[in-house]
Amino acid sequence: MTDIVGDSAAASAPRTVYLKDYQPPLYLIEAVELRVELDPSQTCVSSRLRVRHNPAQAVAGQPLILDGQDLELVSVSVDGQRLSDDRYRLDDEHLELPAPDDGALVEINTRIAPDKNTALEGLYVSGGMFCTQCEAEGFRRITYFPDRPDVMARFTTTLVADRQSCPVLLSNGNPVGGGELDDGRHWATWEDPFPKPSYLFALVAGSLYCQQDRFITGSGREVTLKIYVEPSNSAKCQHALDSLKQAMAWDEATYGREYDLDIFMIVAVDDFNMGAMENKGLNIFNSACVLASPETATDADYYNIQSIIGHEYFHNWSGNRVTCRDWFQLSLKEGFTVFRDQEFSADLNSRPVKRIADVNVLRGHQFAQDASPMAHPVRPDAYMEISNFYTVTVYNKGAEVVRMLRTLIGAAGFRKGCDLYFERHDGQAVTTDDFVAAMEDANHLDLGQFRWWYQQAGTPVVRAMPHYDAQQQCLQLTLEQSTPPTPGQKDKLALHIPVDLALLDAGGKPLPVTLEGETPNGDTHRILALREARQVFRFTGIAQPPVLSLLRGFSAPVKLVIERSSEELAFLFAHDPDPFNRWDAGQTLAINTLLALVAAHREGAAPSLEPRFVSAFQATLEHPDLDPALIAQALSLPAESYLADQCERVDVEAIHAAREFVRHTLARQLQDGFAARYQRYDHPQPYRFDAEAMGQRSLKNLCLAYLAETGTGEARERCLRQLQTANNMTDSLAALATLAEHDWPEREAQLEQFYQQWQHDPQVVDKWFAIQAGSRLPETLARVKALMRHPAFRLTNPNKVRALVGRFCMGNPVRFHAADGEGYRFLADQVIELDSINPQIAARLVSALSRWKRFDAARQALMREQLERIVERAKVSRDVFEIVSKSLGR
Repeated sequence: MTDIVGDSAAASAPRTVYLKDYQPPLYLIEAVELRVELDPSQTCVSSRLRVRHNPAQAVAGQPLILDGQDLELVSVSVDGQRLSDDRYRLDDEHLELPAPDDGALVEINTRIAPDKNTALEGLYVSGGMFCTQCEAEGFRRITYFPDRPDVMARFTTTLVADRQSCPVLLSNGNPVGGGELDDGRHWATWEDPFPKPSYLFALVAGSLYCQQDRFITGSGREVTLKIYVEPSNSAKCQHALDSLKQAMAWDEATYGREYDLDIFMIVAVDDFNMGAMENKGLNIFNSACVLASPETATDADYYNIQSIIGHEYFHNWSGNRVTCRDWFQLSLKEGFTVFRDQEFSADLNSRPVKRIADVNVLRGHQFAQDASPMAHPVRPDAYMEISNFYTVTVYNKGAEVVRMLRTLIGAAGFRKGCDLYFERHDGQAVTTDDFVAAMEDANHLDLGQFRWWYQQAGTPVVRAMPHYDAQQQCLQLTLEQSTPPTPGQKDKLALHIPVDLALLDAGGKPLPVTLEGETPNGDTHRILALREARQVFRFTGIAQPPVLSLLRGFSAPVKLVIERSSEELAFLFAHDPDPFNRWDAGQTLAINTLLALVAAHREGAAPSLEPRFVSAFQATLEHPDLDPALIAQALSLPAESYLADQCERVDVEAIHAAREFVRHTLARQLQDGFAARYQRYDHPQPYRFDAEAMGQRSLKNLCLAYLAETGTGEARERCLRQLQTANNMTDSLAALATLAEHDWPEREAQLEQFYQQWQHDPQVVDKWFAIQAGSRLPETLARVKALMRHPAFRLTNPNKVRALVGRFCMGNPVRFHAADGEGYRFLADQVIELDSINPQIAARLVSALSRWKRFDAARQALMREQLERIVERAKVSRDVFEIVSKSLGR
């Protein structure tokens, strides 16, 4: 299944794939006919491939090389002639056939064992259901094929299975036939009229409940919508269906993209490595990203389901109709589609809250990746295992690159560029350069320098130095940019950075912005194009010293460095009309305060909190007009992991102590305000999924958590009352999470009662695991180890692993980084065991150790020891080897 590697011989290391070595395929596949006879232990796959010579390549008698892994080859024929064993070559990863004639028919019969496929790539069994996951390279686990995205073929798929156990048979495209067989089996044939790469192939077979609806496209065509789930989840489909119809309508209105098949299907699967997969016409989803009811799903679940449904649907054009030429271009489809789903969610909900959430992910995870041994460009130039590059850089930074394009070009110009891109490349496999070229050609622009955003790794730093000249009534703003070195890229070029700027007067009102030499036009904000290492901008007609509001809406994924006093930050926190910058000023004020407390803790000084800081938070808490959701965001302190990223050397205990001190102090000094806000929104009402209701619940539950920090009996009673009376999972889980953070007498009984109530629901049980794994209490690691023996936990289920092991190792820094190193040993134990079960999940977990050099010497030694222990085993997957070897600098 995977390469066998060890530390003893360099030759055993996995092969690195380089973008510079890309060559178009020698052969293309015009059409594929598959017949899949499903059986858990012995599935028979027959494939008929119509092979064409690629006119872009000189074939000249070159062999046809097909990819394949974990396949039992039964037979292979070319143009009706069965090949003897000496006429082909077979190894663990390839089938090599003699050069076929143009138009040759290659027929291959293989056998596979889906029930033994714990890697969850290719065809596998989940809860008695057959399903597939073929992105990136899973199709080669089903049959031999040129498993690369630039080979696009029309697929016709016939599924055969036992009628009783698998009454539902699904694949890509439209259904074109079906019937019964004499042996108790039945069959169904599906035809996809659109060429697609093999990574978009899908099949599902099982006993499933279907909820159906319809959508009428803008052109008047009716599309059947179906969501398939296990029968026990039949009441949890409506939100997903509603979200799908919203996404279809939004894509037509915003991008002019109409759906192109007669049917769109979604299937919920419990065992799934990712969130969802955009297979043409047959999306397969992690159950956690589809199923929702107020009793079992939180606001975050509802929000994520809406977003992910939109994301996978939008892929129909940005990923399926136009796909990526090679896996180095992954952000072509993922970055663009993340941007599309972000805008979809922003339009349907609160745009400021969505922007804050997206930037939190970027700063908390992508910036950290840029500063790690795994740093890579949005378009990587090399990889060992492509599954390791489904990253926040490719997805989220890629989305920011698309957002910057829209900012620079404008909404109308961006839409023109998208229209040209889809029209020019429909049915093709293309590159990020092709995407940018469409923007250039549609708007008559030169975006040559902008392309470096795709090619250059690292987080740029923009330093802003304003100087106001009262006599000239002029503001001079000097901007400097630099990007730190990253692995393989020591020297960096200047990027094209859009800097959205406003100048605020003493009351927070934006002033007219006029650059020197321009005629005033009354505009109160400006997009500055920072294209050089150092640029100076002069603004005239400024009668009073302004307060700068820079990078409004986070107009570029950079770190901004500017000297600001606490008074200036408090002013922006209270008055900046840009919601994102208002929130960001509060976060910067909090970060500065927390880092000062970290320094004081190191020096043994008694901690204290400036009254100005408390007053700024109080003013936000009690603001009568602010959106409750924005208040909740503003009053949420930066995470310990993000604070660690601001430190040259991570001091785990000092960061935790500083943050805990601020939480306790704010809770005590603003207790009355928190209680008043909580009481204002603590009234029973039917659950609604909308921005207003979600905002109220988020602020109420934030207040509940702060009030619990006071440790009073009243706070404990409030928490228990909410847990016992809540009519929705958002409030119930918030109360349980708060309870789990405190060593209160009721804690154990309430956790057990919650499990007994919801043990039948896997998604709720995952939440129960995660709450306990994230607790700051000292015995958390011991509890996590005990929970791994719980009957509800399965190491073979990615959701369970992420909820328990992932949450502890990646979401509980103070306990994971305990000085004794037991957290590191625990993680290594799980990675070693998982690597032979599911290498993708093992690789994601081991990345928690990647930044070991940022910690103190003792922790460095402990983490390095575990990394070496992992990699020096006799058998290491390609997935884990790549992460560990780069982390160790090998």
